[in-house]
Amino acid sequence: MDLADLLEDLLDEQASLDDVVAPLGDSGWDLPTPSPRWSVSDQIGHLCYFDRAAALAIRDPEAFSTEAGRLMEASLVSETSGDDFTLGEFRSLAPAERLERWRQGRAELAEAAGTLGERDRVAWYGPSMGAKSFVTARLMEAWAHGTDVCDTVGGHREPTHRLRHVAQLGCITRAWTYINRGQPVPETDVRVELTAPSRETWTWGDAGAAGGNSVTGPALDFCLVVTQRRHVADTALEVTGEHAADWLSKAQAFAGPPTDGPSPARERREPAQTARSRS
Repeated sequence: MDLADLLEDLLDEQASLDDVVAPLGDSGWDLPTPSPRWSVSDQIGHLCYFDRAAALAIRDPEAFSTEAGRLMEASLVSETSGDDFTLGEFRSLAPAERLERWRQGRAELAEAAGTLGERDRVAWYGPSMGAKSFVTARLMEAWAHGTDVCDTVGGHREPTHRLRHVAQLGCITRAWTYINRGQPVPETDVRVELTAPSRETWTWGDAGAAGGNSVTGPALDFCLVVTQRRHVADTALEVTGEHAADWLSKAQAFAGPPTDGPSPARERREPAQTARSRS
């Protein structure tokens, strides 16, 4: 897939979440989501802040570096200071204004991303990223945080071919999951075979992976696990082999410090307080 098609998929993914959020009344924006301390408004505010940061990173890498430094400094003050920095202004807006601000941020990102070439790299919070990976990461964020919103308000987004981007990111970040935790990266490959919404099969990894390490099942379930929105035990995934099981127990397809996904549903006493990452 070329960069233009990938950008179109990003816009479609954002629009699918807009369809869920736009009809919400004021009280809907304030509902608590599975991420501790975060409301529906905060989920959208997070997307808005980082979409605009992404646009800035493309347009003006030096200005982005300065802004990223400010965020890192703010985040060191307290447990909630990073949220205050990224969400404070958004929280002060009326719900209708929040929706419009998010839409403006998406438009800024689309315009900036439209100037990228296939081989360009973009500065981010850590190593720079290739243009395609950068746009894919924004799509993954929209889908993952959209999942939190849908879980909260009972919204529905039909699974589409766009899940392939999230699954691809989940597979290529397997090594990152270990590096981020300061752990050695396993040398054993894991075969991933997923059933797409269209019923075709998407595959990654060596078909003859040592020890038969493999993950098979619905693409939607795999995406929910690697973005830490579901525990693997609450999905229809079939996981074979020690290395495959270990990976999915900690898979993290997003940047930031290592986090743990939700515990199995049977172990939860207070579902509303289940830990959820803030990719």
